[in-house]
Amino acid sequence: MNFLSASLFLARRYLKPKRTFLSVITLISVLGVTLGITVLILVISVMTGFQRELQRKVIGFDAHLVISKEGILDHWQELSKKISDLPQVRSIAPFVQGPVIVEFQHRRLTPNIRGIDPNKEAELKKFIKEGSFDLSGENAIIGSEMASLLGLRVGDKITVYSSHNLNQILEELSRMQEKEGKVSVNELRQLVLPTELTVSGIFETGRYYYDSEFLLVPLHIGQELYGLGNSVHGLALFIDNAEGADVVQKIIRKQFPGDLVVATWMDANRQLFDAIAMERHVMFFLLMFIVLVAAFGIMNTLITVTVQKTREIGILKALGARTGQIIMIFLVQGMIVGIIGVASGLALGMTLIRFRNEVSQGLSSLLGVEIFSRTIYQFSEIPAEVVPSDVLVICLSAFAICSLAALVPAWLASRLDPVKALRCE
Repeated sequence: MNFLSASLFLARRYLKPKRTFLSVITLISVLGVTLGITVLILVISVMTGFQRELQRKVIGFDAHLVISKEGILDHWQELSKKISDLPQVRSIAPFVQGPVIVEFQHRRLTPNIRGIDPNKEAELKKFIKEGSFDLSGENAIIGSEMASLLGLRVGDKITVYSSHNLNQILEELSRMQEKEGKVSVNELRQLVLPTELTVSGIFETGRYYYDSEFLLVPLHIGQELYGLGNSVHGLALFIDNAEGADVVQKIIRKQFPGDLVVATWMDANRQLFDAIAMERHVMFFLLMFIVLVAAFGIMNTLITVTVQKTREIGILKALGARTGQIIMIFLVQGMIVGIIGVASGLALGMTLIRFRNEVSQGLSSLLGVEIFSRTIYQFSEIPAEVVPSDVLVICLSAFAICSLAALVPAWLASRLDPVKALRCE
């Protein structure tokens, strides 16, 4: 206990030298560790937040699995009944999805319609921001960003044009070039006859892509727009555990072999999730170099202390201090710098995470540059999620690096010859 107390006492004295220059170097070393820890915690937490929030948005709006085939899905009622008997399946719903042209007061957009059965996809109610989840008759529910772009409010009427018969329109135009007559013009008018829908609600998922690119309509409206009759484009499956979607996928493929295409929510977004995971790991290793740079600063400080304290080290060795005791003095110095840097970095990092959106808005106003673009990142605000295990790994890694950085000067100090050291003036 006396040995550790003496090592701690001397380490603290050496970290507070009388010479100002060495104090500045020590302060810079601590700030380097603080900055490294802060940036690491902030970046890793934001990357994790992106991944988890994106997963929640995808699972909340999209189905866990989608069953389709090339073209359209006929006799889907029989298939739906068979699949719904599987124990893992919570619900199954038919859908129609494809691009359309939406017009309102001479403003046009080209979003995707999603024709659904509102009774079987009632979970979408939680996204309603204005109006109600009413998809009866000829109603429609639009995303908040689309409503903003078109200047829409609940109760407005929009005109929807389908693009499924584009080839027919082009063929009819070719016929009109050869034969000019009222019959061809009337047929063309029938082909491009639009559907007028009433906006009954506005939804907001928090993901820009969904809020700006999707228009929810009743299933029969989607079938009419795409001329499907009683057919649909696919079936949306919702299961008890979204993480086990790949297991259900294998079961369906095994029990229903053929031309069915079974895709999970992970398949549809695999590239995006893989890219986020890879960037997260790469950023961890790249930003760890900030801590390494700070470690070199610590090493430089302790080497300078070794040179300045040569005489004192010689006196300690002459009084009987062992090599391990000399090494411990310098290791404790590195550990003290590491503890202070890690603690301050942790505090600053957690503070920045808490006020990340306010900081982003302040920097945007100050610099006149949009720091976080909703159109690019597809979120209304910066997501972040602190994982305790990640923070623990970051802090322990930084502390270990700082401690190891003290080994070289500690070894140099322990190798000093007491006689030569005492001769040093």
